[in-house]
Amino acid sequence: MGRYIARRAVTGTLTVIVAIVFSFLLIHLAPGDPVSILSGRDNPSPAMEQALREKYGLDQSVGMQLLTYFKNLLQGDLGQSISNNRPVTEMIGERIGPTLLLSLTTAILSLIIGTALGIYCARRAGSKLDTAMNGISYLFDAMPGFWLGMMLIMIFASWLNILPTAGMVDLRGGYTGFVHVMDVMKHLILPGMTLTLISAPYFFRIARSSVLQVMSEDFVTTLRATGMNEGRIFRKYVFKNAVLPTITVFGITLAYIFTGVAIIEIVFSWPGMGSFMLKAISSRDYPLLMGIYLILSISVAVTMIIVDLLYAFIDPRIRYK
Repeated sequence: MGRYIARRAVTGTLTVIVAIVFSFLLIHLAPGDPVSILSGRDNPSPAMEQALREKYGLDQSVGMQLLTYFKNLLQGDLGQSISNNRPVTEMIGERIGPTLLLSLTTAILSLIIGTALGIYCARRAGSKLDTAMNGISYLFDAMPGFWLGMMLIMIFASWLNILPTAGMVDLRGGYTGFVHVMDVMKHLILPGMTLTLISAPYFFRIARSSVLQVMSEDFVTTLRATGMNEGRIFRKYVFKNAVLPTITVFGITLAYIFTGVAIIEIVFSWPGMGSFMLKAISSRDYPLLMGIYLILSISVAVTMIIVDLLYAFIDPRIRYK
């Protein structure tokens, strides 16, 4: 297992490096640059544009800029934001917390709710509840996240007036301590509910289909023929085999937590990484974009290693040599 982890660490590092190179080349070779945006469209000054390009190293070739970026990266320097003139590390540090809070909370809730309902309905396949839950899962799966978010705002914030419409805290409240935590939790309810409702159906269908598939296997039929209790068969043999695909989906969900909630963050004005990335794209802020892509690449590599280790822990048939 130690050798496997070492190999996967090397593979993950190479994946991150390749992702950085491709991201760097794509955003630099795309039409336009941050200097053109900063100088404006009305009577831009060529002298000022040239000075800005020299300041941020944009007057060099793309290859030289890439080498400079890697050199600074090895020193722990992600660069300076062009549009905000602040360190990229500092800006990402301010935004990563809210995104982690929102995404991790909803991912865990989606996993628990969707998987539990999927397993429950699979053990009662063909019942009225199973049919209804299947229809509901496809209904929420087809709903655009931004539309569902606005509907929840209309119901719970505008009509019932029991939840805040946007933001992460009440800026006028100035709360501290436990009251501040409760205020954040209150603001988390609507965006968290939106993401959970559109994410749980994935886990529901995967868990349901996995349980049904495992329960139809020959070894389960053999265990039933021996007279073994149905509950014991499920707990000891069916569950561990059926839960593996769910872990894969959960791992993929976690891998993209930093940017996968961008639309929901915009709808609820949640100060996270997703909406932050869209603003960086619109302003062509190269250093800031590269910092965000670096975080995303590392999260994907680390999560895939964790998922593989969980597979080995849950399924003893898996052995890494």
